[in-house]
Amino acid sequence: MKETTSLGAWVLASRPKTLPAAVAPVLVGTACAKQADGLFLPAALAALVGAVLIQIGANFANDLYDFKYGADADDRLGPTRAVQSGTITASAMTVGIAVVFTLAIAVGSYLVSLTGWPIVVVGIASILAAIAYTAGPYPLGYNGLGEVFVILFFGFVAVCGTCYVQVGRITSLALICSLNPGAMAAAILVVNNVRDAETDAPSGKRTLAVRFGTGVGKIEYVALILVAYAVPAVVSAEIPWAFLPLLSTPLGVVVTRKVLRADSGPLYNRSLAATGGLMLVQGFLLAFGIGLGD
Repeated sequence: MKETTSLGAWVLASRPKTLPAAVAPVLVGTACAKQADGLFLPAALAALVGAVLIQIGANFANDLYDFKYGADADDRLGPTRAVQSGTITASAMTVGIAVVFTLAIAVGSYLVSLTGWPIVVVGIASILAAIAYTAGPYPLGYNGLGEVFVILFFGFVAVCGTCYVQVGRITSLALICSLNPGAMAAAILVVNNVRDAETDAPSGKRTLAVRFGTGVGKIEYVALILVAYAVPAVVSAEIPWAFLPLLSTPLGVVVTRKVLRADSGPLYNRSLAATGGLMLVQGFLLAFGIGLGD
């Protein structure tokens, strides 16, 4: 394939279908801040931009290091990867990673001016984790720790961090609600790992789907979806409008069936996109429902 560094190549490398994993937790965290009478839109917007930039940086790093470690090869079932296909060179991707994370730090500096050193810790940890997912001496994604990483950073850190920069503290509501986007983001990862299990194994990428089989991976997916739906059920006991995500249950059933029945790369790719869409729907409805609460 002809080498190019066009804007389109960079957009594809950012993996737009995964970006709901960055958007949904910020929506939920902002709603939790509003519930605590601490809504501050400039901080919420900065948190959103920072989260998206870190997600894009993580995707760039994943693209680069999966290629270097041999996880992305010509027989991959997922969408074409930029470095592996030659649309973006490894050196250009390295620069791209640095630029995106630098922009994230610039946005984060505004949040630091609002809340101080705790956000420095959160920002550094998030960037390091984004890189460590596929790089370093013990890549998290290569050692079966991907789901733990995703639940922690796309759930707890993203939701509670968004609430913290607006309220100045982490509320109990934010803690509980963080499980919803955390579980949904992990479900997105599970679809990716189940799809790639056959090609990941030879490269030494020991995801849970590789270790225990794709059948167990699909069971894990169902469990994560159930956890995500359990959150609004629990929260609605105190904030009645938080039940709104439960209205998406028919969609959740349809998406889950797609994942369970998928048996080819294209079907898994559509299932991954559908799971991302479900995450965004759930996140929006949960945030909207909490926002309607007194």
